[in-house]
Amino acid sequence: MCLHHPPCPPAESADREAAHLISYHHEQGWGLRCNGVLAFDDTGELLPDGRVIAPHRALDRTEVAAA
Repeated sequence: MCLHHPPCPPAESADREAAHLISYHHEQGWGLRCNGVLAFDDTGELLPDGRVIAPHRALDRTEVAAA
């Protein structure tokens, strides 16, 4: 799917988030990367094979203090 040179990382790689966004729907909170990954604003991801990557955003300071 990716036509960039050098090609973006594939969906299966650990650095899949480095792939370019080819479509972004800010009103819905998601974007499509050129490797086929749906990236959500909460940092969760949906891979092309249907696997789900849970959100992995950094905790803010109030969440850290409460822990």
